[in-house]
Amino acid sequence: MQYWGITDPGCVRSQNQDTFQIKELSPTATLCIVCDGMGGAKSGNVASKLATEVFVEEVCRTYTEEMAQAEIDQMLRAAVKLANFTVYDQGQQFEEFSGMGTTLVAALVKEKELTIVNVGDSRAYAITDNGIQKITADHSLVELMVQRGELTPEEARAYPGKNYITRAIGTEAIVECDLYHLDVEQEHHLLLCSDGLSNMVDEQEILFEVVHGENKEQCCVQLLDIAKKRGAPDNVTCILVRI
Repeated sequence: MQYWGITDPGCVRSQNQDTFQIKELSPTATLCIVCDGMGGAKSGNVASKLATEVFVEEVCRTYTEEMAQAEIDQMLRAAVKLANFTVYDQGQQFEEFSGMGTTLVAALVKEKELTIVNVGDSRAYAITDNGIQKITADHSLVELMVQRGELTPEEARAYPGKNYITRAIGTEAIVECDLYHLDVEQEHHLLLCSDGLSNMVDEQEILFEVVHGENKEQCCVQLLDIAKKRGAPDNVTCILVRI
C-alpha cells in the first residue's frame, strides 16, 4: 500500500480551512481522512482540525487487527459521533466558534477491504484501469435535486447553490454518517478529496491522471495544478492511496 496527500489554500482564499491526515494503524491497515471546514475565517479551520484530530485519535484508541467488519463499522460511527460532539460543544461554548462545522470523509484500508465513512460533500472515488466510481453521495442540496430528477449531473456542477450542504460535523448535536464497503479484487486507487478539487476537476480528468500519470507520487500535485490553473476559488485537498 502506498499513499500521498496534499492540501493548498487555492488561488483566492488566504487561509486553508481543509485538513487531512494519513495514519498507519498497523502493518496492514491505514486510516485516511479529509475534512473541509466552514464557519468563516475565525472558525472553519478550527472545526476541520478538531474533527480530524478527535476522529483519528478515537480510531487509534479502539482499533485492533482482530476486529470484524461490524466492529469496524461501529468504531467509525462512534468516532464520527465523538468528533461531532466535540466540534458542536466548542461552538456552543465559545461565541467566536458559533456555527462552525466541517465535512468529513475517511477511509480505513485494511489489506483488500475498504470501509468509508462520509458526512458532507467531500468525496471518495475508487479508480481502476477500467474506470472511476464515486463511492460517496454528497449531503448537499444539489445532490438531492439530482436524485429527484430536477437537475442533471452536468447542470448540478454549475448550479448557484451547489455549495449548500445538508449535513455536517458540528452544526447539530447529533449527525448521521453514511458507511460504504468495497472489496478490492485488482489493483485499485482510492482518492479522497474536498470539493475544492471535485468542483474544478471532473471525474474523467481524475481518472486520466491517476491511471496514466507517469509518476504516482506527483499525481496529487498534478490534480492540484489543474484546479489552480482554473482559478481554484476554494481550498484544495486530496489523498491518493494505491492498494
